[in-house]
Amino acid sequence: MDMAKIGEWAFLAGVILALLVGLFQQEVAIGMTAMILVVLGVIVGLINIVERETTGYLVAAVALLVAGSAGLGTLPFGAILSAMLSNIVLFVAPAAVIVALKAVITLGKKK
Repeated sequence: MDMAKIGEWAFLAGVILALLVGLFQQEVAIGMTAMILVVLGVIVGLINIVERETTGYLVAAVALLVAGSAGLGTLPFGAILSAMLSNIVLFVAPAAVIVALKAVITLGKKK
């Protein structure tokens, strides 16, 4: 299995896990589930996001982080939505850090 396929499967698994945990547990992932989301996020950040996708990915990650702090818990079904979004942020944040670091390194090398 090539690295691109591993990255695709890691992304798909991370999104599905984040949504399912939020849907059924109605709380932010903790323990082993949180660790799995973080590891999958690291894999996605290292493998999936190439240089031309950096800006779009980082903008989307910032949008998710802002939406995660929107206080959705007060809405009907808000606890479920909030938990799902928090878990997605837990998955996306490590990838965003890696992508941002790769961008800084790339920018530092250009002359």
